[in-house]
Amino acid sequence: MSKYIHVSVAWPYSNGDMHIGHLAGAYLTSDIFARYHRLKGNHVLMVSGSDSHGTPILVEARKRGISPRELFEHYHERFLKVQKKIGISYDLFTHTDTENHHKIAQDIFTALLNNGHLKKETQTLLYSEKEERFLPDRFVQGTCYICGYDSARGDQCDNCGNLMETVKLIEPRNIEDPDDKLVVRETEHYFLQLQDFIDTLSDYLEEHKDHWRPNVYNFSVNFVKDLRQRPITRDIDWGINIPLEGWEDKKMYVWFEAVMGYFTASVEWAKNIGEPDAWKKWWYNPDALIYNFIGKDNIPFHTVIWQSELLGVGNLYEEDDSKSLTLPYDVPANEFMNIEGKQFSKSRNWAIWLPDVLERYQPDAIRYYVTRTFPETTDSDFSWEGFYARVNNEMLAAWGNLVNRVLGFAYKRFDGKVPEYDELTQADKDIIAKVETGFETVGNLINEVKLRQALETALLLSQDANAWLNDREPWKTFKEDKDDAARSVYTALQVINYLKILFAPFIPFSSQKVHEYLGFDGQLFGDLHINEYEEETRSHKALVYDGSNAIGKWEAVTLEQGQALRQPSPLFVKLEEDIVEQEQALLGQEREEPEITLDEA
Repeated sequence: MSKYIHVSVAWPYSNGDMHIGHLAGAYLTSDIFARYHRLKGNHVLMVSGSDSHGTPILVEARKRGISPRELFEHYHERFLKVQKKIGISYDLFTHTDTENHHKIAQDIFTALLNNGHLKKETQTLLYSEKEERFLPDRFVQGTCYICGYDSARGDQCDNCGNLMETVKLIEPRNIEDPDDKLVVRETEHYFLQLQDFIDTLSDYLEEHKDHWRPNVYNFSVNFVKDLRQRPITRDIDWGINIPLEGWEDKKMYVWFEAVMGYFTASVEWAKNIGEPDAWKKWWYNPDALIYNFIGKDNIPFHTVIWQSELLGVGNLYEEDDSKSLTLPYDVPANEFMNIEGKQFSKSRNWAIWLPDVLERYQPDAIRYYVTRTFPETTDSDFSWEGFYARVNNEMLAAWGNLVNRVLGFAYKRFDGKVPEYDELTQADKDIIAKVETGFETVGNLINEVKLRQALETALLLSQDANAWLNDREPWKTFKEDKDDAARSVYTALQVINYLKILFAPFIPFSSQKVHEYLGFDGQLFGDLHINEYEEETRSHKALVYDGSNAIGKWEAVTLEQGQALRQPSPLFVKLEEDIVEQEQALLGQEREEPEITLDEA
């Protein structure tokens, strides 16, 4: 029976290009997971979008002397192109400045207020007398009062992961003007009464203890122990309006409204396909499984705070009082990916930018290496030496080599057809059966979001197939015993037919090529399009997955004897050793944003 799987993906701030950390943190993990479940025949809804509000947008816009909207729209369009290019298969990648998101966020605010979970309180905040305004938390840095890190943000410490109270920071400073004298003043805000949900959240966390990653579970349990009210409005002029008279000079806090995007994007998707209630198949279905793919810096927002919002609104947009909104089933947060042993730094340009590397390398090469180094339980490291070695020695040498030599030989020696044979040997049957086990082993690992191990398992099966092929040597036996060579080649082609599916969630572009080389028509996966949608006042662009023509299935399909093959070509581009030095030399250097080109073919 098909399952309803919702894949909620962290919303990137649209204040700069996407980098390898984005890919490793949430976007590639979620895509692999979604593609697998589509192949399984499950009902997948994968959504995300550009985070258009918040102080990171304001900070960068002020630096450039442009409006926040100009900034986020520039990067939103680049996000659409770069994710299409690397194949992140969102059913909808939108943004948080749509009319749809604004309206639903306001409705959620109103529901929480009416249900007694929002209360007005006076808050002390840092005020810039020089700028005559309360400073948003991202405009403030100081020393963390918990761990002592000297560059903690006003809202969160990136070193220890704890949420910050801005006024408690030691020696706080204005990031734009360190000489600016900051004073503490009072202001009125609405607070979400998170403590209302402590008991329910504790039970919820206990219920999911066995399948959550230990670091995610433990962090969340400790966070709930000290749960208290938290402000959801702020003194800022960019963001979503508060739907109350007299609050025109304040906006919703971005941490409060951005997580709503998983819900609002689902509603938008349903509207876009002409089925306005289709989102309820996930959000009001107790059997649906909702996964939040995020980085470790966002854990409490996705394991505690978002759940509190969902619990607090009641049955939003649903007349049946017996139904309640579905809470996330799992939050598989990844750790951080460092670069050549150092932490990512945008200011120092210590980063690997996706628009840059996608102009130089195959998307599948990037996808493969990042998956092999996913920071699933601990921080990992992207090294160009590692990229060079794993792409050449694993992806090319094992999988690519198997495909190239078998298909090239079959096409040339067997008249461009899958060879016909009388009976397979036991050794032939054994290797086919062994690779066939991958549908269960690799599939289970993907389902458990153990993606590094899943890819490694598929790789080992391809290496086993290569070892078997080296023993059989059909290129030698062909001259003496063509029938024996035919059996071997058929077996190898059958194994490749299985492996193309096992590799497909990870490296979909090359799997599609193999599918076609084997003589099959159709697409394993659907297409990605950049569409434009009209709302009442303006339009917006979104990345959309269209799976209507997808035929791929997570199952062992038998390759028919005599099936016509298509002439193959090398599956992957071999990397030259000098790319290591060249790429390392670019780290830390000034960069210009390249144009992102798309091959519509």
